[in-house]
Amino acid sequence: MTIQKISALAIAGLMSLGVIATVAQDAFVAPATPEEAVAARKAIMRENGMQLRTAGRLAGDEAVATMQTLFDNYSHLPLLFPEGSIVGDSEALPAVWERWDEFVAIADATRDSAQAGLEAAKAGDTAGYTAALQAIGGSCNQCHQVFRR
Repeated sequence: MTIQKISALAIAGLMSLGVIATVAQDAFVAPATPEEAVAARKAIMRENGMQLRTAGRLAGDEAVATMQTLFDNYSHLPLLFPEGSIVGDSEALPAVWERWDEFVAIADATRDSAQAGLEAAKAGDTAGYTAALQAIGGSCNQCHQVFRR
């Protein structure tokens, strides 16, 4: 086998790994039961809290990774609140479903803030990154005041 073929195969292999990594980066699967929904949203909220507690001290690739995680999590948030998923140790109030459009608007605004933070982190824009973190924190507080017991 020639060096050109070996190089071509190696490049193709690396490119396929990049595609797989990109697809696997956000391998979200919607919960199948109300109990799974509660467990999944509690896990994501816990992860978001941990990310946000340290995010202000991050820069570079770590800041990008944090914002990517937050963006992915907030993109899926409404799917973690299927109707009838106030079971077990759920902290969601009935207001989530009674005021669904408002709930989704807050989730969308938070996702958009995470997208802005991701773009800022990639660009090395500390002010933009910090502003996005503040907006995300404000959205979290707003949502929890209205929709969480």
